[in-house]
Amino acid sequence: MKPVYVLNGPNLSRLGTREPDVYGAQTFADLAALCRDTGRELGLSVDVRQTDDEAEMLGWLHEAADGRIPVVLNPAAFTHYSYALRDAAAQRTAPLIEVHISNPAAREEFRHTSVVASVATGTIAGFGLRSYVLALQAIAESAE
Repeated sequence: MKPVYVLNGPNLSRLGTREPDVYGAQTFADLAALCRDTGRELGLSVDVRQTDDEAEMLGWLHEAADGRIPVVLNPAAFTHYSYALRDAAAQRTAPLIEVHISNPAAREEFRHTSVVASVATGTIAGFGLRSYVLALQAIAESAE
């Protein structure tokens, strides 16, 4: 099975309790199970990770680039300001799909800019946890 990293940034471990009106009631454990189950259906071996530490996220992106491993990336707050994350994502050697549970463009103005989008293969946002399913489907169908 083809390996895929599903990398999640700050506060995503708080799913289910953090702003459920925005992010829903499902937990991070639910998200991880959904990604692994979807991956199995698509012939992907999904490794789901979450960190609040920018340096750790950078290391995971470097690991993915070195191993030519596709990435589903929810950069969370890093989306809007982390040029270090953007530069690490730009080193990708396989598809990298930026995902968001909510639609950042429909939220506060500071969320409207993604420094990652310009180096991602694509962006999927606003479909709740289904955003991850759509991203995994895109990776499974990718010829890149």
